[in-house]
Amino acid sequence: MAPASSLQPRFFSSFLGDRFVNTARSLRYPLLRNPGTPYQKFQTSRTFCNLADLLFNKRNQDNLPESKRKRLRPGKVSPRLHVPSHIQRPPYVNSHQLPGISSGPEVHDERGIECMRASGRLAAQVLEFAGTLVKAGTATDEIDQVVHQMIIDNGAYPSPLGYGGFPKSVCTSVNECICHGIPDSRLLEDGDIINIDVTVYLNGYHGDTSATFLCGDVEDEAKKLVEVTREALNKAISICGPGVEYNKIGKTIHGHADKFKFGVVRQFVGHGVGRVFHADPVILHFRNNEQGRMLLGQTFTIEPMLTIGSTDSVIWSDNWTAVTADGSLSAQFEHTILITENGAEILTKC
Repeated sequence: MAPASSLQPRFFSSFLGDRFVNTARSLRYPLLRNPGTPYQKFQTSRTFCNLADLLFNKRNQDNLPESKRKRLRPGKVSPRLHVPSHIQRPPYVNSHQLPGISSGPEVHDERGIECMRASGRLAAQVLEFAGTLVKAGTATDEIDQVVHQMIIDNGAYPSPLGYGGFPKSVCTSVNECICHGIPDSRLLEDGDIINIDVTVYLNGYHGDTSATFLCGDVEDEAKKLVEVTREALNKAISICGPGVEYNKIGKTIHGHADKFKFGVVRQFVGHGVGRVFHADPVILHFRNNEQGRMLLGQTFTIEPMLTIGSTDSVIWSDNWTAVTADGSLSAQFEHTILITENGAEILTKC
């Protein structure tokens, strides 16, 4: 076993299923794993933040409230949907290799900003419509089909499709699924919560957003989790601006989560976005002391994932679906933002 000082924390972008980043040096390495195992559990190195979580957050699965909700199980995944040949594709399509995080921030000129606004606006419109489909009896695969059609009807490409082999056009993460849920035949049930993560590639620029929706009659604690996660994102966006340290995002989110004794997932992070799907900087949603400051004209995502119980994740055998280790609920909200002279502009807003 290597000494603790030599271990590097592992972080994953909201769509980098098997990469980790040494945030101190911004290095990228493939994460070694055994494809033959049914799942693999990932855990970051323990820090002072983890000690605080043990004291303040609901991490002990023995103390989780009883629930009639069944554990999430994989359904049947339908074939990949067709994209017309005239629609511009991102460079990674048809490659099963994960591109990783591109070095350097996404900073735009006026034309680039307008392109980012257009892609962000479309992503927001698609997400808003997808939310209207959240009803008991609807399969997540049906949501994928509608999202796919709406994106290509608007001349854009669904960014997740073909990214590192991802088979669908949207991520649908139900209940204990933290992120990267693959749409399948499972029907939504009354009382579920579901995160829908939409990214579109329009005119060479990605717009990335997600929200967690309530399905029918949802328990009060689940409603509170969703509400607090949305608030955490909004509070984080409110402190952004030129010259602001990135680490203030994590401090803001973690501080708000602590007030309600919710956990903050560490393994998945926000990221620069624009001409590439994932770029520097890595945005950590928990307390940290990482260096770096926001730049005027820069675009990146903030996408906190909060949990009622464990913040550790288990990765299914599909190598994408990340669920909480104890089966407790998880919620997520995400926006792509632009750093402006006056603070931050939310690009993924209708």
